[in-house]
Amino acid sequence: MKKPSSKIREEIAKLQEQLKHAETREAERIGRIALRAGLGEIDIEETELQAAFEELGKRFRGGKSGTSGRKGAGESGTGSGHSETLTSGATSGSDREA
Repeated sequence: MKKPSSKIREEIAKLQEQLKHAETREAERIGRIALRAGLGEIDIEETELQAAFEELGKRFRGGKSGTSGRKGAGESGTGSGHSETLTSGATSGSDREA
């Protein structure tokens, strides 16, 4: 039997909430590591820092280029509320924060 659309919407909402929490945990983890590495004290443009994180990500993915498949993943804005990937999650916000 097929699920009613209202049930599917409820499931989607729950999954979106789970995704939000998972991304928050990931961003905090990467952010803590970046701060311990001294990246919070570096005066660098956010776009440059994101590019460096993307290169690092490629290195650990075995040189495979690719995107996260997420809408706005390459954008450096913070209006989407933790929807950044691990890469940009660590750089969200001002580069002078920390």
